[in-house]
Amino acid sequence: MKINIYLILAFIGSCILPATGYGQTNSAPAEASTSPKKAYFQPLELSAGAYDPPYRVALFYPKDGEDGARVWSQSKSLFFAGVGVFAVLAALPEESTGWEKDDDIFEKWIDNVTDSPEWDRNDWAYNYLGHLYVGGVYYQVARKSGYRQWDSFVYTFLMSTFYWEYGVEAFAEVPSVQDLVYTPLAGWVYGEWAFQTERRIRAQNNKVLGSGILGWASLVALDPIDSLGRSLNYITRHNLVKAGYGYFSYVPSKTADGQTDHQVYLHMRIPIGAAGPDAEPSKITTINHVDDPVDTGIIGVSIGEGYTVLDNSWGVNDGPYTKITMGLYFTPRTSLRLGYAWATLDDDAGESIDYENYSLNGQVYLNTKGKLRPFVTAGLGRQTWERDNNKTSFQWNGGLGLYCKLHRKLALTSDWINYYSPQSGTYDQQFNAGLIYRFGQGEHGGW
Repeated sequence: MKINIYLILAFIGSCILPATGYGQTNSAPAEASTSPKKAYFQPLELSAGAYDPPYRVALFYPKDGEDGARVWSQSKSLFFAGVGVFAVLAALPEESTGWEKDDDIFEKWIDNVTDSPEWDRNDWAYNYLGHLYVGGVYYQVARKSGYRQWDSFVYTFLMSTFYWEYGVEAFAEVPSVQDLVYTPLAGWVYGEWAFQTERRIRAQNNKVLGSGILGWASLVALDPIDSLGRSLNYITRHNLVKAGYGYFSYVPSKTADGQTDHQVYLHMRIPIGAAGPDAEPSKITTINHVDDPVDTGIIGVSIGEGYTVLDNSWGVNDGPYTKITMGLYFTPRTSLRLGYAWATLDDDAGESIDYENYSLNGQVYLNTKGKLRPFVTAGLGRQTWERDNNKTSFQWNGGLGLYCKLHRKLALTSDWINYYSPQSGTYDQQFNAGLIYRFGQGEHGGW
């Protein structure tokens, strides 16, 4: 079981907040408050070279107003929440989680992280719905701190790979091949949708269908970690976590009669405590990357059919299969894709046998200005029999293909790939054809 329970934790913690999600007290005078739709998402003017080069990573070296301190604060929240989730999952029966109990968990962790990643066979809801959601939670930590989509994806990849797959979860099982790719990519798609959806809800004064309760519940579900952080701050009356878009800030100021007025602010000009008319809250802005050349349009998924020609030593007949891919189409020149093919084939005795093949491949395209683009591909992966991770063969592969652009969001692709397994000395071939769908704006621009 690989789904986290951040939503449950955040929902419980957030129940103490009113429907607006701010936790404002009745003592705050009306003139000290600003409408949420005016206080959120104030664009910050970016430097001229903010998008040059387009894949520059600013995650660790923010220079355009990104809030690195907020990312660090929220990362610590994720760490403690993840440890709590792991403790809960570790206490559940093995049949519920698929995790084998082991007395020496540290020895098991070393064995798992030094082993090759495996194809995860846990329940599809945990693998694909749970990881999509948690990836989106990771993504919004950086995105709501003012970072570009690309930086937010990099953060998601680092958290899902090194914190979860090779960190917490490796105490229980070997890292998963598809989770290493699917979590950050699907998290990017869902996380950006959740980010934009929250913007729309905030612009409607935190209401959904005219309901403050539905608005509050939606905001909690869209970003539970941020909601949990705001809840902790509200309960403790301290700025424990930088939550929200501008986070909480404490500003003591002198009033006209010389007394100290203690104020706590969330975002831009939204006071939580008593706010005197002479007080000037700190101005905090968030970045709106409207011209970002790197967005979800570089993510592509495909589904298609293929035919495999297997080495005679396998004792399995050739046959058709279904194949899906998911990857990053960085530019019209290059891409990186994870492919997975599966089928039920017949062996020489006429018995049915399950066949699987997965690989991570890079592509280099020619004629990038045209709609028809020949390409070369190469990568590595594994071939598996009977859905048993102990019956696998490592493979190198390489081949040729043709990419046909139909629309900025649609393309046809076909390729011929040869596979070589050094451990078994086998040679296999695949002939593939599929339809690619690009998210967001699809293919646009060019660098």
